[in-house]
Amino acid sequence: MNKNLKVIQLIDSLNPGGAEIMAVNIANGLSEVAIESHICTTRLEGDLKIKIAPSVGYIFLNKKNVIDIKAIKKLHNYIKENKITIIHAHSSSYFTAFLIKLVQPKLAVIWHDHYGKSEHLKERKKFPLNFFSNKFKAIISVNNTLLDWSLKNLKPDAVFYIPNFASLNLDKKIQTSLKGIEGKRIVCLANLRPQKDHLNLLNAFKIIHDKYIDWTLHLVGMDLNDVYSQKIKTFIIAEKLQNHVFLYGACSDIHSILEQATIGVLSSNSEGLPVALLEYGLAKLPVAVTDVGECGVVVENGVSGIVVDALNENKLAEGILSLIKNKEDRLKYGKKLYSNVNSNYSKENYLKQLLEIYNK
Repeated sequence: MNKNLKVIQLIDSLNPGGAEIMAVNIANGLSEVAIESHICTTRLEGDLKIKIAPSVGYIFLNKKNVIDIKAIKKLHNYIKENKITIIHAHSSSYFTAFLIKLVQPKLAVIWHDHYGKSEHLKERKKFPLNFFSNKFKAIISVNNTLLDWSLKNLKPDAVFYIPNFASLNLDKKIQTSLKGIEGKRIVCLANLRPQKDHLNLLNAFKIIHDKYIDWTLHLVGMDLNDVYSQKIKTFIIAEKLQNHVFLYGACSDIHSILEQATIGVLSSNSEGLPVALLEYGLAKLPVAVTDVGECGVVVENGVSGIVVDALNENKLAEGILSLIKNKEDRLKYGKKLYSNVNSNYSKENYLKQLLEIYNK
């Protein structure tokens, strides 16, 4: 292993989301295996800040616009002082990494592609990524579809696929208490964004509610208080589900939340490889998920969970109902998913593959 390896994760915010969680998990994981590890958030801090390990160096740029000279200078000085050798830029933070590369050409820039709309890649703009990509030493994609897209459209030295991993750390300082009856809670970990298709889930839950009135739905994820968020809240009120569907906003105590849940669900119409699904697996939750991104790879339908077509409330309702009706299946699926996630999406496997890339 290269003893001079010093790595900084670059992310635009620390609000809970797939890319943000991965940036923090990677920074913490590298520190655990004695790599000098740092993390930089460029625009916003957030709830994930408390998840950063004390052994990980931290800097916040408070970047105000696209080209913020003060922020770039601050990062430049931090990288120079700490003798950092690799910038691992996540999602849209690649532009900041590109600017730093211009003033510190010896730095290796790795870009991590977390694009969550794998089913709609035809709509993805190639520019300016294709212009900046010749400065990337490598690209890491979270699924094979994104890997193929990068190979066809971008110009890095190398492209790799490493599936995400999850980490569930118990935080006793924070304890979100889920409402509803124990043993009858359905949880969805997803920020309130259109691609997560909460409205499909709500329509499915309405079907479930007509049959099982004592089961409740718990939506955990960042609320942007936008038009989409308002549609969700309007639906809940219009269907008189206020005492059966609960919104919690962004939460950092995912371990505690999943311990209180009975079924995990994702109703997305597009995905990459959702960290939430891996977290369900680590919590041994039985799941019902839509067949988007890598969900159908992580979960084998009828073996380790239920996989249904996206954009189909009836199929989603059927899947969840089958789990409600059969406790034995719930236990069997939960154990099988845990085994798969633990074997194929572990932190140890991930860090081994990542360090091979770094050391190249």
